[in-house]
Amino acid sequence: MNSIKSTEIFSNGKISQIITGDKISNLSRYLPPETVVITDVNVNHLYGGYWSNWPNIAIGVGEKIKTLDTVNEIYRRLLEYEVDRSGFIVGVGGGIVCDIAGFVASTYLRGIRFGFVPTTLLAQVDAAIGGKNGINYNGFKNQIGTINQPDFVLCDPVVLQTLPKELLADGISEVIKHALIAEEKLLDFIENNYNAILSLDLQTIGELIHHSVKIKTEIVNQDEKENGERRKLNFGHTLGHAIEKVTGINHGKAVSIGMLIAAEISTKKGLICSDDLARIQSLLKLMNLPINCPSNRLEIIDAVAKDKKRQAGQIYFILLAKLGKAIIQEIGFADLAEYIKESKFLGS
Repeated sequence: MNSIKSTEIFSNGKISQIITGDKISNLSRYLPPETVVITDVNVNHLYGGYWSNWPNIAIGVGEKIKTLDTVNEIYRRLLEYEVDRSGFIVGVGGGIVCDIAGFVASTYLRGIRFGFVPTTLLAQVDAAIGGKNGINYNGFKNQIGTINQPDFVLCDPVVLQTLPKELLADGISEVIKHALIAEEKLLDFIENNYNAILSLDLQTIGELIHHSVKIKTEIVNQDEKENGERRKLNFGHTLGHAIEKVTGINHGKAVSIGMLIAAEISTKKGLICSDDLARIQSLLKLMNLPINCPSNRLEIIDAVAKDKKRQAGQIYFILLAKLGKAIIQEIGFADLAEYIKESKFLGS
């Protein structure tokens, strides 16, 4: 049986508690009476019995609903429920639900308290951790948002057993990212336990989640507003988001390719060796993640050009100084475009 572990994020005198190993069936212990649950229709069907005593709002699924229209409908429902400033919102679902619920809670009545119960591995190790809450706008991811920490994040590994294998791979991609930027020992753990991870052995998955969460919380505690250290969490994401937009593939798969290209650039800059790049490539393949993408390079370059982190022809780009250590470099957009054109991990 998994032991319950906790890590904390400290923000403006407030403690945000991330709990790993407790059960979704114990959710009521964490909720005040004034709670409204925001979830999606699939999660509500699977687990809705655990919040039947609270009003709930079940939204649709997929990136297409992560919009101002969805937020507006939730505001309308909250007014119907007469939620005031003592209200509490809990988002139960994947990263999309957590993003929307956190954004709504941060803006409704200028902000009310909230918590998360992430039900995908991607959300448990990344999307629900760190206080970023956002929605998409005009086709671009997370263009509108806030940084505001939830009261708690409850990560139950058991709920991952209802997760499609494809979505499990999305979360594993983010765990590998955390290992690459901060802890080579976590890379060793993944390589040595890949069968147990892929088969969702609860003890192994619980340990994986806890170590990944610990890495992210340590970074967020150093730099909540992403002025420096937190930028390292974007490793693989500048290119990953562009690939995701151009191809429509899942986030984790796009980030997998983005990490490979970023590691390839690190190799070309003499920061890591070709053996390191080969090890990353082998691990991604071992974990059923893609290692190449037949997407149009010029379309990817165009999507990167619209990245919200680009400033005056430069972009903060995350490279690997070694396995387990990331560095931040400003790269000229023209230079980055050349690296993309030359990458062996992209198609035409």
